[in-house]
Amino acid sequence: MTTDKDLHFRGGRALAFVPVVVFLGFCVVFFVVFKAFDMTALATGGVVALLVGALVAKSYGSYWSAVTRGIGSPTAVTIVMILFCVGMMSALIKATNVSGGFVWLADLLGVHGGTFTLFTFVAVCIISMSTASSIGTMFTAFPIFYPAGVLLGAQPALLAAAIISGAIFGDNVAPISDTTVISSSTQTFRRKAGTADIAGVVRNRARFAFTTAGFAAIGFFLLGASGHATSSAHSQQLLEHASNPRALVMLIPVALMLTVALLTRDIFKAVTVGLGTGIITGLASGLLTVSGIIGVTDGAPTGFLVQGVSNMLSVIALVVAVFGIMGVLTAAGVLDWLVSALTNGRLSRTPRGAEFAIGIGISATTLLFGGVNSAAMLTFGPVADEIGARVDLHPYRRAVVMDCFAMGIAAIVPVLSAYLFIGAQLTTGIKGAPALTTTEIFVAMLYPLILTVVMVVAAATGWGRRFEGADGVELKQPEPRTEPAPALV
Repeated sequence: MTTDKDLHFRGGRALAFVPVVVFLGFCVVFFVVFKAFDMTALATGGVVALLVGALVAKSYGSYWSAVTRGIGSPTAVTIVMILFCVGMMSALIKATNVSGGFVWLADLLGVHGGTFTLFTFVAVCIISMSTASSIGTMFTAFPIFYPAGVLLGAQPALLAAAIISGAIFGDNVAPISDTTVISSSTQTFRRKAGTADIAGVVRNRARFAFTTAGFAAIGFFLLGASGHATSSAHSQQLLEHASNPRALVMLIPVALMLTVALLTRDIFKAVTVGLGTGIITGLASGLLTVSGIIGVTDGAPTGFLVQGVSNMLSVIALVVAVFGIMGVLTAAGVLDWLVSALTNGRLSRTPRGAEFAIGIGISATTLLFGGVNSAAMLTFGPVADEIGARVDLHPYRRAVVMDCFAMGIAAIVPVLSAYLFIGAQLTTGIKGAPALTTTEIFVAMLYPLILTVVMVVAAATGWGRRFEGADGVELKQPEPRTEPAPALV
């Protein structure tokens, strides 16, 4: 981590946290008080936080130089470009209504009750993995699966939890999700150049995510039936209206994209393949028109390409603001101090302890950010990088531990979680289906709850732990040290 310790504050180093406090204040106000779940609002909070922080810096010029160094870091620029690309792929999947294909399949198979809850979880997992947007998937899936499932006898709280859990699972494992990009890009190799490649991180993460999903699926199946299927004629009409069997063909470009990402470890190449084959498939199947790709209506640009870039602007604005704050903390020496405090403690002296330190740190940060794990990982990522590197944990392992703990219970605390606030909001105003509270949904959130247990077991037992060897290779045991532990420079 490059540190330029040339930034000082009136009143001492503690005032370097002023931008952080102001930003967290915005999170609480928007998420808890106003219940407004908008990335643009968070980005606005980040910019305002930077402006306020400048007022307590001794040198205005040094402060803004630190901000721009943070924003202009290779990690920040890489994340911005990846998000622009994956935004277009996500918009393509949404534009072709893949959800409608799964509803048609559920209707064809005649599933209901706990089976429908299980089906919904699996379907939303696939949709979220395709779109790489947990929040976007929730807005797409709730209006389709929630009312239909309740009418078909699914237990409401478990059905809502299955939708949110599936959305989180997809975000957890999708190569093109912002959380995967951020967790990978913030973990650097020490024995070769570069950061953790996305494909390697996803491959290492899969064992934990799919194990958790398997247990969650069993739970949703066994517990997901209420035994009160109602209004079969109404439910059938609802299902028919939401069904679109042709949409399932869009799983072909999704599969190709995932395959290329895993084989080449190049997310840009994978998205290019996904977009190219997706456009061809969409046009051939009639799910897309040329104007649906890119066009102009009444002087305004239209099409999923434009929409995809537009959808990512708020997330990218948040990335820019958070990296600006990180630049301030770095230049003030705060991150050096925090890393030293954590790594010099007894907990972080062993690989097991370092993993628990990362888990505890990212969980606390995720709580502070109201469950917005992308912002939490942007903030804590450099700290996790240094903690793990001190005990030679492989960058893949650091990214996996950080991402999975951020997707666990810390993301779904009822009084703070954006996921649960949005989920509860999306259950309101639906005829024939009950509105749920965040607490009702929380107790049914099987995937994040089980994921936390799985990661605690993995850290305690060393399951899947890998160390960095020469040229960045993965080792099951650390190499004997011939030089001092990585130091901050």
